[in-house]
Amino acid sequence: MPRKGMRTVFFRPSSPMPSPPHRHTFSNTLVDENIDNARVLISKWDSDSTVSSLFTHNRLEAEQYLNSVKQLHSAMQYYIIENSASEMLVRAQNLMQIAMKRLEKEFYQILKFNRDYLDPESVSSHSSRASRSSVSDFEDESEDESSRLSDSVSEVERVSMVAMADLKAIADCMIGSGYGKECVKIYKIVRKSIVDETLYHLGVERLNFSQIQKMDWEVLELKIKNWLNAVKVAVKTLFYGERILCDHVFSASASIKESCVAEITREGALTLFGFPENVAKCKKTSEKMFRTLDLYEAIADLWPEIEYIFNYESTSAVRSQAVNSLIRLGETTRIMLTDFEMAISKDNSKSPVPGGGVHPLTRYVMNYIAFLADYSGILSDIVADWPLTVSSPLPESYFSSLEHEDGTSAAISVRLAWLILVLLCKLDGKAELYKEVSLSYLFLANNLRYVVNKVRKSSLKFLIGEDWIMKHDEKVKQYAQNYERMGWSEVFSSLPENLEIRMTIHETAERFKRFNSAFEKAYKKQTSWVVQNSKLSDEIKVSLAKKLVPIYREFYEKYGEVVRREIGSPRIVRFAPDDLGNYVSDLFFGTAGGSGSISSASSTTSFSPWSGHSQGGKSR
Repeated sequence: MPRKGMRTVFFRPSSPMPSPPHRHTFSNTLVDENIDNARVLISKWDSDSTVSSLFTHNRLEAEQYLNSVKQLHSAMQYYIIENSASEMLVRAQNLMQIAMKRLEKEFYQILKFNRDYLDPESVSSHSSRASRSSVSDFEDESEDESSRLSDSVSEVERVSMVAMADLKAIADCMIGSGYGKECVKIYKIVRKSIVDETLYHLGVERLNFSQIQKMDWEVLELKIKNWLNAVKVAVKTLFYGERILCDHVFSASASIKESCVAEITREGALTLFGFPENVAKCKKTSEKMFRTLDLYEAIADLWPEIEYIFNYESTSAVRSQAVNSLIRLGETTRIMLTDFEMAISKDNSKSPVPGGGVHPLTRYVMNYIAFLADYSGILSDIVADWPLTVSSPLPESYFSSLEHEDGTSAAISVRLAWLILVLLCKLDGKAELYKEVSLSYLFLANNLRYVVNKVRKSSLKFLIGEDWIMKHDEKVKQYAQNYERMGWSEVFSSLPENLEIRMTIHETAERFKRFNSAFEKAYKKQTSWVVQNSKLSDEIKVSLAKKLVPIYREFYEKYGEVVRREIGSPRIVRFAPDDLGNYVSDLFFGTAGGSGSISSASSTTSFSPWSGHSQGGKSR
């Protein structure tokens, strides 16, 4: 009989056996053991534990705790699928709630007690190290690796890296266990309070347009200076550090990262970047130009960081606010440039500058334009799409030197050169206020030399170019030559043109008298005139002396002694040749410089017209 048949005969049950309701499998056993293991460690570290922090007390046990929570979560997932009515599932859920309370507490304590080590500057400076760290990194590394790490990082960095790794480990565990909401809530509250507090200490205020508009400029300028300092710290350190920390701690969830960055930084950033736009809306005056450019430059320079930190859709309002501030500041700058040009054109001061010196308008305008040149980089952006429009064609020769090798011209170079041209045209009109034509030319020489020097010694040199400087230097020389020709024409005409033609003693005496009168008249008049640039003053004096002294010396040596001997009056030959050089050297100091009178005594001191100053005579 087959074996199967034997079993049927001898072991047939009298009645059928009922099946158990649930068979306890090998998998059940393993899962239950995981739950029991987790219970031991979780119960040890329940929320009422006397030890304040698991992560500072025993880091190895902290790692085991996190692994136990992960195993507990896996066990719960198993029973949800296999037997959702199991008592083990209920037990696991209760343990999970206890574990999450402990991890919430740990997460909060790490954020709170490591605040000084999680400051944005520390976080941003070593974010690359922190991003590669985890809880186990600091426990499992070899002694050599530990020694190398301690040598390469400071204590502050080490603590910061450990704290960031712990936060990330807890966040990963809580998010993976379905408790991310609780973790994120703690994080947002703590970190937002830090951001808000830091902005407050940086002096970032919530000021609306009405408040800013009512401020005196001195007060507003102080606010702007403070903002310029605050925005660099806020963007490069505060917001950037928060973005790095968020990215690291919540790397497990892109949506949570975005939510945290947005809620923590958005309000403060909108306040920060809203200030420049409100400033730009205020009344526009020339004194506000450079602070407006400072605001524009600060945002433009920080734009790459702004774009990176606030690149989420939920923070697009921050990017938009920064862009709107740039747009408004650019518009304000263009308006103020237009107003500045109009102010030059409409200047109606009718009082000539005493002595033909540098006009206050020239000083103000050129210093203003020189400062504008220092902002040429951002001004180029502002005026790039803002063509220069004038009622009359631009003088081609004036602007040709501004062209680049490719035939194009920089918009800002053209615009600044145009402002200088507007000033020069205005100075031409002011030169007509002088009754003396020679003084008009001296005035033009003085002012153009000031303009050229300001261009040469500032950033304008690189924008307008050497060709422009050379052309206008030549024009200064032309004005100086016209001054000499007009101011000293009577003196030169009083001397004989050709000494080869013999003159009578009376004709010679008459020539000396005419020269005396013309020279004294010119000297008395021009001692009240000024040339404030010492180099230009010396150039004019040398030129005058070179033209006057040699001609007079020849006339003097040929006829001076004869006239003294024949006529016998010392007043007819009043000047020795060397006297003329001394008197010329005394010109252009204004009423305070020269005496305005001429001594009848002759001098034997020498004057070299090529040296540009007298060797003796009247002191300066």
